[in-house]
Amino acid sequence: MNKQKKNYNKLSDAQKIDAFAQMLADAQHAVFLGGAGVSTESGIPDFRSKNGLYHRKRGRFSKYRPEYLLSYECLKKEPEIFFDYYRSNLDVRNVEPNAAHFSLAELERQGSLIGVITQNIDGLHQKAGSINVQEIHGTIWGNHCISCGTRYPASYIFESPEKVPGCEKCGKTVRPDVTLYGEFLPEKAYQNAIKMIREADLLIIGGTSLEVGSAAQLAHMYHGQNLVIINKGKTKMTGKADLVFRKSIGEVLQSVLS
Repeated sequence: MNKQKKNYNKLSDAQKIDAFAQMLADAQHAVFLGGAGVSTESGIPDFRSKNGLYHRKRGRFSKYRPEYLLSYECLKKEPEIFFDYYRSNLDVRNVEPNAAHFSLAELERQGSLIGVITQNIDGLHQKAGSINVQEIHGTIWGNHCISCGTRYPASYIFESPEKVPGCEKCGKTVRPDVTLYGEFLPEKAYQNAIKMIREADLLIIGGTSLEVGSAAQLAHMYHGQNLVIINKGKTKMTGKADLVFRKSIGEVLQSVLS
């Protein structure tokens, strides 16, 4: 394996694309594991870069820790602050998918990709046409009452005139289907993700530094044939990868498809 990686590292950019395309052609169970970097080209900021949400706290939010503003603790103790921040920063309903999303959807349509595991909550993979998408951090596209469980669409929270949106049936708080800091991951999605990783013979990691525990845990569960990383910055798995691309995810995937 070390010899194989060394040979891959000596390839030209064009040869690396050819090698990646061959890996996809040979794979029976290729899986994509992605993070915020997949959606930044659609104009959605990530969390930890210098232009990310964590560094854009101004005015009324400046006194709070970044993680707190999207935590279960904040939702419970200071719901007005939580929903104010949520509405101000996470309304991505009008954002469109980019080349990375469309390329992944096309790879799945062709049968080259089993599915996508994403840390993102924006729903852009589905909007681009992907079918098998495991959202391990939840989604903005659904909401539910914390008491009776009544379901509501994304617009219910974003367009509610109430500072804290209430359930039409019981009056209790309606919250997003987003996994907040301090909460467990959605069990079904995470178990599906584990199954996909364990069955994969090609894992493509894109747009994530693997700093978040959930994605890092999944990545370390992978023991398949080939590992490809597409990320402009370093990741904790770079040294274990067979191919590393420090380019736009959309650019690399479009090159593989062409």
